[in-house]
Amino acid sequence: MRTGKHGLMTAAVAVVCAVTVLGAPGTAFADPGPAAPSPGAPSAPSASPEPSSPAATPGKDLEAVRKKLDALYRTAASATEEYNAAEEKTEKQSAEIVDLAKKIVKGEEKLDGLKKRAGAAARAQYRTGGLPDGAKLMLSDDPEDFLDGTGRVIQGQRATKGLLGELTRTQQDLKTYAADASAQFEKLESNRKAKATAQKKIEKQIAAAEKLESELEQEEKERLAQLEREAQAKAQTAWLGSGILKDLDAEATEPGRKAVEYATAQVGKPYQWGAEGPKAYDCSGLTSQAWVSAGQAIPRTSQQQWRQLKRVDIEDMRPGDLIIYFDDASHVGMYVGDGSVVHAPRPGRSITIAGAGTMPILGVVRPDTGTASSE
Repeated sequence: MRTGKHGLMTAAVAVVCAVTVLGAPGTAFADPGPAAPSPGAPSAPSASPEPSSPAATPGKDLEAVRKKLDALYRTAASATEEYNAAEEKTEKQSAEIVDLAKKIVKGEEKLDGLKKRAGAAARAQYRTGGLPDGAKLMLSDDPEDFLDGTGRVIQGQRATKGLLGELTRTQQDLKTYAADASAQFEKLESNRKAKATAQKKIEKQIAAAEKLESELEQEEKERLAQLEREAQAKAQTAWLGSGILKDLDAEATEPGRKAVEYATAQVGKPYQWGAEGPKAYDCSGLTSQAWVSAGQAIPRTSQQQWRQLKRVDIEDMRPGDLIIYFDDASHVGMYVGDGSVVHAPRPGRSITIAGAGTMPILGVVRPDTGTASSE
């Protein structure tokens, strides 16, 4: 890599251009499908391998169709988390590249200033050069003045040496910044490709599910919806039958109350993967924005929420806590009390309040650690 001004400035410009092209904002987050829950089970099997797209035929086993739809949406959810991970990395790397580009530009400006100072020092030394110091002393009309001047020259030489050292360090810094920017750019490009691959997979699964549903007769669609409601009711009944609700008497904190108010106010708005309001949300877009409204920033994806937030026992959860679903943490809802959650289910559905036990629970996390108010 060239170390001159032109080469390093070109690197900075290239970095900024790369960020402009590849660092465009975009988000997409956990996109769960409707579960075929196992009553009372704390977790569910991992998403099934990518299924083929079966055609619905008259008299087809609708329970099999329901399970196939579940598999398609669950595969889409897993792909969404792959997209999420790549998206988060690209945002971080874009920010780092921009920071490095700024450092390169500032370094170039500093280098220009140092070069000007070094040039001025060199010209000054040239003007005072020529005869040896001994000869200058003998020819001087005022030896004392000469000695004073010699001291100043020595000081100037020391300053020049320090100046050259600083110039060299600045050049080395610019080399390091350029190398770091190049490495970050390669990572950015890699994650951009990962995002594109995951997005295609998500879109393919959702399209297959929509096609499968579109091939059902109206009576079949109504029966399918009934089967889903029955499965959810069965799971919720089993969850409540465990006696869990009798221990859930904690009051919400003030931030928790605000988060619940925000989330429940979105009921009826459509699900859209990657959306975080205000017109549509995905599951973690809803929960993260609800807590932002309460003054608490939390991780954006359901998997990060599961990894980074404080975990609490189900028996200790309170309104505002987040319930993480499925063993891959691909879905999240907000507990609102009375054994219910508000959540954004999946494509084609709207934000709704449902039983907290209608899907397999992985665990519960708490965004805020404040003490609940007692009234």
